Amino acid sequence: MDHVAYMKKEWGLLPKILSGEKKIESRWYKTKHLPWDKINVGDRIFFKNSGEPVTVVSKVGKVIKFESLTPKRIRKILEKYGQDDGITKDKLNYFYKLFVDKKYCLLIFLTGAEKIEPFEIDKRGFGQMAAWITVEDIDIIKREPAGAGR
Repeated sequence: MDHVAYMKKEWGLLPKILSGEKKIESRWYKTKHLPWDKINVGDRIFFKNSGEPVTVVSKVGKVIKFESLTPKRIRKILEKYGQDDGITKDKLNYFYKLFVDKKYCLLIFLTGAEKIEPFEIDKRGFGQMAAWITVEDIDIIKREPAGAGR
């Protein structure tokens, strides 16, 4: 399977993925959402900042799922995996406050991240607010960036 992960540009995570500083992509939810039960070792994740083209791809090396989270468990997950998730120690409390009410967490271990030729995604049918898209093959939703081929 192929996945598209939408990232918050202001968090500056794409350079951290490319440098290897961010080895884990985490997703925190109140209810189960994609890619829960849809992501597996060997899948590809295409990363993009919101409002920008896809520019990074990585393979999935491992997936860990956490359910029935409590504030105490969330704190432990952040302390154990936060650094590999690209969260500096001084930002742990910030992210703890963001995630404290979540009940589910996916830790997706990244391997072989690389910069790729930018391309756009056709989100039709996935919802404009979708932060994660899962498809059989990226070519199904891939389109040329605006202005390409001119």
